[in-house]
Amino acid sequence: MKKKLVSLLAVMAMTVSAIVGCGSSKGETAKSNETKAAAESEGESAAAATDLKAGFIFLHDENSTYDLNFLNGAKAACEKLGVECVIKTNIPEGQECYEAACELADAGCDFIFADSFGHEDYMIEAAKEYPEVQFSHATGTKAHTENLENFHNAFAAIYDGRYLAGIVAGMKLNEMIDNGDITAEQAKIGYVGAYTYAEVISGYTSFFLGARSVCPTATMEVTFTGSWYDETAEKEGANKLIQNGCVLISQHADSMGAPTACETAGVPNVSYNGSTVSACPNTFLVSSRINWEPYFEYALNCVAAGTPIDTDWCGSLENGAVELTDLGSAVAEGTQEAIDKAKEELIAGTIHTFDISTFTVDGKALESYEADVDTDADYTPDHEVVSDGYFHESGSEFRSAPYFDVQIDGITLLDTKF
Repeated sequence: MKKKLVSLLAVMAMTVSAIVGCGSSKGETAKSNETKAAAESEGESAAAATDLKAGFIFLHDENSTYDLNFLNGAKAACEKLGVECVIKTNIPEGQECYEAACELADAGCDFIFADSFGHEDYMIEAAKEYPEVQFSHATGTKAHTENLENFHNAFAAIYDGRYLAGIVAGMKLNEMIDNGDITAEQAKIGYVGAYTYAEVISGYTSFFLGARSVCPTATMEVTFTGSWYDETAEKEGANKLIQNGCVLISQHADSMGAPTACETAGVPNVSYNGSTVSACPNTFLVSSRINWEPYFEYALNCVAAGTPIDTDWCGSLENGAVELTDLGSAVAEGTQEAIDKAKEELIAGTIHTFDISTFTVDGKALESYEADVDTDADYTPDHEVVSDGYFHESGSEFRSAPYFDVQIDGITLLDTKF
């Protein structure tokens, strides 16, 4: 890692920022919380690490809601800290990622970040070639097993945000039932997913459980596009779900295809990674998203101070890394109050998104489950993740990337070829 000269204030800013995510162990998290409390009591604020240069690799560009969310976080963090920011967009999940990372390293970047799951192996390859540069990757699973001092993973407990967004959806379903627009048995949600990865399964399941927590008759149908960004396929998927009788649509795909299909059809929609209200003023309800600015601040301040970045960082509702957008005008009365109550309970740990008493699998309670947490080549299950009455999803104890891949009752998959 390159050593940088920074002011005492910048070092203190690093310790403040370090608390925004959970470290690679509970002990590190507790230590970070103590540091946070001490720093906050002294009223210290972040300072710029002006001699740093950061490079960012994005799968798509600002037309993708997913990538735009990262872009905004990167720009905001770099501007706040006075860090030079170099951005590469439309970098595929292939050798192009390795080449982009090497170009950024050769250009003098001290910190290089990539935002898509398929970038990971190429970032690891570049990290081995440039040991003096810090590399970080979103949604990845290999940092805690690669044991490279300069390669890190980061994600957030977005399933809690999706659960809250599901409550918004459930409240809307209840309003539609109360108004006589649908019957309780017609409270069917449609979901446009990209792939049958654990990240997507975790996302649509947590959203569904949030909806069903307030609308117990809710069911869901899920269709997949086989792409993170395909506006035509996502629009077609949403229209197929609407034709199948789905009265509300959500998504884990990155274009405006599904939201605009909903606006045309007059169907309420919940987006992902940012508000779509400007394009869908009549149907937009809410969006959950990961706020990446805290992580970028934290990691850049670590580089500035010459201190280690957490191997596997995870953000949460409590530290502001998991957020909901402002509510759209189409939400049901009482929605904000329902969100506030559930958010408080999630943070306090009095409720859990994957509470095993709230769902069944093939008609039975999920009393035990070994998940593939360490992600070996054969994806062998290696950790018991059900205890204390709930499934311990990513960010709780083991790693930041999602590993919930259970198919629960009430959700029908229309296409699983991806």
